[in-house]
Amino acid sequence: MNGPTPGDYEQICRLVYERSRINLGPDKQELVAARLGKRLRALNLSSYHEYCRYLKSSEGLDELQNLVDVISTNHTFFFREEQHFQFLEQTVINQFVKSQSHLGDRSLRCWSAACSTGEETYSIAISLASNLEQHSGYDWELDSSDISTRVLDSAKKGVYSEDRISELSLDVRKRFFQKGVGPYAGLYRVKEEIRRKTRWHQLNLFDKQWPFTQPFHVIFCRNVMIYFDRPSQEDLVNRLTRQLVPGGFLMIGHSESLSGVRHNLKALHPAIYRRQA
Repeated sequence: MNGPTPGDYEQICRLVYERSRINLGPDKQELVAARLGKRLRALNLSSYHEYCRYLKSSEGLDELQNLVDVISTNHTFFFREEQHFQFLEQTVINQFVKSQSHLGDRSLRCWSAACSTGEETYSIAISLASNLEQHSGYDWELDSSDISTRVLDSAKKGVYSEDRISELSLDVRKRFFQKGVGPYAGLYRVKEEIRRKTRWHQLNLFDKQWPFTQPFHVIFCRNVMIYFDRPSQEDLVNRLTRQLVPGGFLMIGHSESLSGVRHNLKALHPAIYRRQA
């Protein structure tokens, strides 16, 4: 099958941008063609031109979500960019307990804003569960979201192969994972006590409204803004800032930068920002 024509590729890029704000450049054409090949075969279409026509038809409305699912990059692993979790455990939790001891807000709220297949979510949960337990009377809440329904379905299950958790300590594996037996040998599932404390949302970060009733103390929005153009980055960062409590923290990916983006955050460490108190 030949690749998409320039006109077809331009249309696909426009639809992806309108749906997700992911900005696909000309250098991504081969990647897009490779990822969409499976969708064409599943729909029994013989060309990208037919696929573009299908996307514009009434029957193709649901396919727009599949398009975004396929294009979204979902490279992740447990405790990726470890410095963020060290900061969460050593600084954020201690400051939260100290500041809230007389204010009555006893639940530390976090949001994993582009959670992919869940490794980031469960890494946050493990950090919170392990470190807040020593502070009697304090608890944590965790919301997780992604634009892709496919990866969310996987994340909710919390099931990972042995090689995906091999870098975790034996103590963490024993405490937070159930080892599969019989037909599930070689698989590990995050324990129910952790999974039940996470709320999952299929969410476009550029939706007009987000489904949250309270602001967060910490937002992880990592390795997603690199796919957005500058106006979209600026829009998103300022919306995330408003979703933080005063003094709350925003974590972005170490490959990302807010240089040139207008915002009201204070840079603390590489890829760690704080809303002014």
